Amino acid sequence: MKTITTAIKDLLIIEPKVFGDDRGFFFESYNKRQFHELTGRDVEFVQDNHSRSVNNVLRGLHYQIQHPQGKLVRVIQGKVLDVAVDIRKSSATFGKHVAVELSSENKRMFWIPEGFAHGFLVLSDTAEFIYKTTDYWFPEFERSILWNDPELAINWNIDSAPALSGKDEKGQLLKHAEHFA
Repeated sequence: MKTITTAIKDLLIIEPKVFGDDRGFFFESYNKRQFHELTGRDVEFVQDNHSRSVNNVLRGLHYQIQHPQGKLVRVIQGKVLDVAVDIRKSSATFGKHVAVELSSENKRMFWIPEGFAHGFLVLSDTAEFIYKTTDYWFPEFERSILWNDPELAINWNIDSAPALSGKDEKGQLLKHAEHFA
């Protein structure tokens, strides 16, 4: 495995070493020791999540204000634009974001530590998205930042409005949202 740094030092793209031949491929998608070596973090993942979405579905930008979750995300079918926004008020990169394309083809993973809002847009006909979290889901603490907040200026590369959940339609602007210290 190797890491690719991003414009925000705490956000890392992780590329697994893929072994492939005419029979298919194999790669190690998670190894606790290697994850620690790559990120400098000794985390315990407590929950795995799996979603399937159709083209133009946008999920996010989500975070939990209490019981914050670090997430290791990847796509096992299809392609998404994955986005993480720094919402740590004391950070020099507060309000900045990183967007990365994740797909079943590139097999990249994205490490998003606690203190970030996270979301993704499905670019393929369908996409299956899986991720590990460092804390459990607590719906009462979940928050959503509006995907098209002009202050964030995220380029989702879409011509029409995405398909959103009711919760995401009611997302807050960053300036009105709860932040991390």
